[in-house]
Amino acid sequence: MADDRLQEPSFLILTALAAAPRHGYALLTDVAELSGGAVVLRVGTLYGALDRLAREGLIEIDRQETVDSRPRRYYRLTTEGSVRLRVEATRVQRQATAAIRRLDVGGATA
Repeated sequence: MADDRLQEPSFLILTALAAAPRHGYALLTDVAELSGGAVVLRVGTLYGALDRLAREGLIEIDRQETVDSRPRRYYRLTTEGSVRLRVEATRVQRQATAAIRRLDVGGATA
């Protein structure tokens, strides 16, 4: 089961795509924003992750446009990607809830 866990960058990429299809630069800025600046992806890292997520069937190409003579590829979540993101978000939420409960029971303050 631990092998099924998404790494934080992949989780954030899928989260960004949950709202709408995005192109590379929009994904870079969304991931940074979603993480509060804690995760700043390099271009090569982003496209490596996108290729892997596409191979896993979690995302797919939505469309491609040409902007300033350069191709701009948009990605979107697949149904499988949406399910995987929901499962992972639920797992993380469950762990966070358990941690908060333990802190509350133990009398620790935030």
